[in-house]
Amino acid sequence: MNKYLILCVDDEREVLDSVIQDLDCFEEYFLLEAAESVQEAKQLIDECNQQDIKLALIVCDHIMPDQTGIQFLIELNEQPDTAATRKLLLTGQAGLEDTVEAVNHSSLDFYIAKPWRGDELRQAVKQQLTTYIIDNEQDLIPWAAALDTEKIFEAVAQNRINYGE
Repeated sequence: MNKYLILCVDDEREVLDSVIQDLDCFEEYFLLEAAESVQEAKQLIDECNQQDIKLALIVCDHIMPDQTGIQFLIELNEQPDTAATRKLLLTGQAGLEDTVEAVNHSSLDFYIAKPWRGDELRQAVKQQLTTYIIDNEQDLIPWAAALDTEKIFEAVAQNRINYGE
């Protein structure tokens, strides 16, 4: 079932390790990867695409050496393979102007300020992944155990109404 990727990008290894630890509860259903730079993230995305693993969610820091997180999210939003990816910015340093730019380019689905609480991050990720799976997966029932059960079953019921199943 791991045909979907959760990618966490932050240039600070300790932060990245903490995010991965907070999200390891999703590893049974999703491939969970970490990248310390935008360049490394792009390589991981390319490798996963070659294996037909779709980027479901990216959790990205803003201030990084090569390219800002917001620039990267905008870039991902403009590419056909990653346009549907849910994009979460996890940062303490994105200013209002940067955040508005990301929102205006439809490149940001959720924002969490550092320092974050693990339960808050897990809940936001769960909601973003639920939205992604409902929009991109036909067989929703197997996802009910890992994601927002109520929303999954509502989508199943809606699909039955829409498609007369």
